[in-house]
Amino acid sequence: MSRREFEAAVEAAVAALGPSRGKDLAGLLAQRRDRERVLVEMATPGVREPVAALYDAMDRESVPTVEAAAYVRGYVASLLRSRDAVRVRTVWSGPSTPGVPVRATAQVLVQVIDEAREELLAMTYAARPYPALTRALKKAVARGVRTDVVVETLSGARGLLSGREPAEAFAAVPGVRLWYWARDPGEHPHSRQHAKLAVADRRTLFLGSANLTESAARRNIEAGVLVSGGEAPRRAAEHIVELQRLGVLKILRPA
Repeated sequence: MSRREFEAAVEAAVAALGPSRGKDLAGLLAQRRDRERVLVEMATPGVREPVAALYDAMDRESVPTVEAAAYVRGYVASLLRSRDAVRVRTVWSGPSTPGVPVRATAQVLVQVIDEAREELLAMTYAARPYPALTRALKKAVARGVRTDVVVETLSGARGLLSGREPAEAFAAVPGVRLWYWARDPGEHPHSRQHAKLAVADRRTLFLGSANLTESAARRNIEAGVLVSGGEAPRRAAEHIVELQRLGVLKILRPA
């Protein structure tokens, strides 16, 4: 096995773990922990295989654990630098035009959910069960992603939403914590929780007009922006978490 293959194994392990747990892996390698101990420590679903593959590569190339730790730290640093670079792309659903490519909103939402390794925050006004998003959320919860979704309620919408409660769209994903805006109806009689966004690991933000419904994701004309890196994803996540801490947002359903 060439050194290039070993480096690819390091890159795959760091990509699966993310920066925080990648640093944990580097620390365990620097302490010369054996394979069994590290696999126990890195037991999050979805990361055991790439970590085991890394140890296989180390064995075949006789790479010392201390040297492997240095490689892991290097890839973590590179990952963090790349995430600091800001990239902004527009996202459109619906009819296309020659000069503007259209990416399905559903595709982008699933992409953001799939990228999350530690934290996923989302907000929506309306919500309906949508299999593609349900599958992506289930996978996120299964790999240990802390997942919070803020929804509007029928009572909060005061007649502007009908049918089932938006929260019921997430009934098939019990690991998701649901939140609502606990406003005083006397002070805010005409206010709505109308934000629509998703933030993955405070580094990727999708902000747009689409609710978490199949019609919004697949059929409507919807517009949004996908921001990778920089301050915007982090600040959006921090704002939501602070609203939770202050009690402005309250738990509707625990994980």
